[in-house]
Formats: sequence, C-alpha cells, structure tokens
Amino acid sequence: MSKANGNGNGNSSATRRAPTPGKATVLAIGKAFPGQLVPQDCLVEGFFRDTNCMDVAMKEKLERLCKTTTVKTRYTVMSKEILDKYPELATEGSPTITQRLDIANKAVTEMAKDASLACIKQWGRPAGDITHVVYVSSSEIRLPGGDLYLASELGLRNDVNRVMLYFLGCYGGVTGLRIAKDIAENNPGSRVLLTTSETTILGFRPPNKSRPYDLVGAALFGDGAAAAIIGAEPITKVESPFLELNYAVQQFLPGTHNVIDGRLSEEGINFKLGRDLPQKIDDNIEGFCKKLIEKAGLGDQFNDLFWAVHPGGPAILNRLETTLKLRGDKLDCSRRALMDFGNVSSNTIFYVMEYMRDELMSKENGEEWGLALAFGPGITFEGILLRSLN
Repeated sequence: MSKANGNGNGNSSATRRAPTPGKATVLAIGKAFPGQLVPQDCLVEGFFRDTNCMDVAMKEKLERLCKTTTVKTRYTVMSKEILDKYPELATEGSPTITQRLDIANKAVTEMAKDASLACIKQWGRPAGDITHVVYVSSSEIRLPGGDLYLASELGLRNDVNRVMLYFLGCYGGVTGLRIAKDIAENNPGSRVLLTTSETTILGFRPPNKSRPYDLVGAALFGDGAAAAIIGAEPITKVESPFLELNYAVQQFLPGTHNVIDGRLSEEGINFKLGRDLPQKIDDNIEGFCKKLIEKAGLGDQFNDLFWAVHPGGPAILNRLETTLKLRGDKLDCSRRALMDFGNVSSNTIFYVMEYMRDELMSKENGEEWGLALAFGPGITFEGILLRSLN
C-alpha cells in the first residue's frame, strides 16, 4: 500500500500575484510512496543480503557511493514478501522481465492513483472536472497503458483525453509539465491531471563487476509517484494557483545519445551512464538557462531567480551551482529532495517544487521568477520559466 501526501491546500493569507491571462498554472501537487522506507545507512547490508552477494570489494564500493550521494532515506517497492515469492529476481542471469513487469505495472498504477487522490483533494474540485490526463512513467509496459487504468481507478469521465509519456527517464516530469501547459493553454476551461510514477524493480539485480552502474543506481534511486493539476484562468476563491508555467524549452545535445543508455532485456532493464554526463551538462547549461530567462527580460542575474532543479545526483547540482555562480542556498530544495527521497526519476522535480512552494510562501518578498530544469537521455534538457504567484 502506498503512502499519499498532499501537504495542505497551498492557500495563504499573504498577498498573491495575479496569474497572467491565458498562462497555465500549477493548482495543486500530491505525492505518494510505497510502504518500505529504507534508511541509507541500512541499505548496503540489506542489498547484499537480499542478493546473496559475498563480494567484499563491491560491498565496500557501494558503501563509498552511498556516502557520496547525500541520500538519507528512500522508499522502495521491493520487499521481503516479493523476494520470497520471486527469488529469481536476486539470481544472476535469470529471465525475469515478466515477473518484474507484473510487479511494476500494479505498483506504478497504485502509487499514481494515491498521488492523484492527494492532489485532487488539495485542488478542492471533483475528479469529474478533470478533462485531460498526462501519464508519465519509465517503469511499466503494457497495453492498454497505465493512463487508462488510472482514469478508471479514479472514476474519471470516459471521454477524458489521455496522453502517455513512456521511458523518458529523469526529464519526464518537466516534459509532462510542458505538455500539460500546452493542453491547458489551448483548451479553454481544461484541467489537466499530470501524474508521474516510478519503481526501480525493473533494474533490481545482484551486483556484477561487468555492470558498474548498477551500484550507482542502488545507491541513488528510489520509488514513488507525484501528481499535479494544471490549468489556465484559475477560478477565484475556488482554486489556489501557486506557480505559473510561463515559457518552456526542450533541446537535445547532438552526438550524446549514448551518454545515458537504457535497454530492456530478459533480465530487466540495464543502464549505462557515461562519466562525462556532468561535464556535458556543465558545458551547455548556461546558454540553455539564458534562453529561458530572456523571455522575462531578466538578463543573466541567476541569483535573482528561484531554482527547482531535478537532482540527478550531487555532482550535477555542484557543477550547476559553480558554473552559474549560484549562492549556496539556491539549490537547497533540490538537495533536500535528494536527501529525503533519492533520485525518483520523473517524480523528483515535483518533490522539489513542493519544497520550493513552501519556501516561497515563508518569505516576506520571495523571488517572482524561477526555473524548473531536468536532464536525461539524449542528452535532453527540459526547462520551464516559472513565475511564483505567492
């Protein structure tokens, strides 16, 4: 059973900025997690016990990696009950994709449903008012897709318009925001339920020296779901918009499609991550951010913005902070989300945005403009110019 959290309704007695007519806004955010909470200091012993691995050198490497990730806690679908039922998941070379998908398909939809229910509760309007669904996941494969199962579980109208975004990886949440923004701004009166849901069950396997990235994944990634309601022209005294999605940009870096590589096999999903990923992002991030903020006439005063950055890992955050000469507190929300939940792929940007919402509401004169950023396979950059309405 997943744990859902909507964290209040976002209302505040503070002075609010008026939304720009016609621009999409974020009206609510919810999140949900599976039942297993894993403290980082317990992960190594549990992982090597569950996979029956006795390799001391690899265990020591995972211990070092766990310390560098800055992650403190994570949630996971994997449990003793699952391993007891499917011991082959911890057996090297076993063809287990069918079992993994049976587990993942159910878990992903359940978490998406719970995050959506928390989000709808915070929004304050009936689920029947949802006109569109954007469903994001890199953790399930089936026909019909999770979007239909989610719509049915939530009791949405049978004429709700649905979009699925599969296997985008870490930038999928910001892509979902961009798609939801386009829908909301081009369909007057529409309300878009955007959901993201991910589990690492597809990649759980014993450590192997031929797959060094498996240890990075074990040290960094977690499971969970998120949801947001997106709409333009919010209804006064009924809806409480807190972020405006002002302008969106996506771009890929030519010649980098092998830097982040994921392939499905009979054993699950295998990832390879190039060592030059942080450097590639570092080399291109300043120009990408300038492209976004020039729309607001903000020049290059990066410290005048608030920052909601997908925390792919501490190395990426550290490089971004250095390259853009950001103050030490500018990426606090990203670092906090990484510490509390790990990298939960497409979901994580929403955990960052929720922390950012609370931070902006607590400030006397908080920043008006900010950026949401995420990076993933391609190498793909996704960015949205945000405007705080609190």
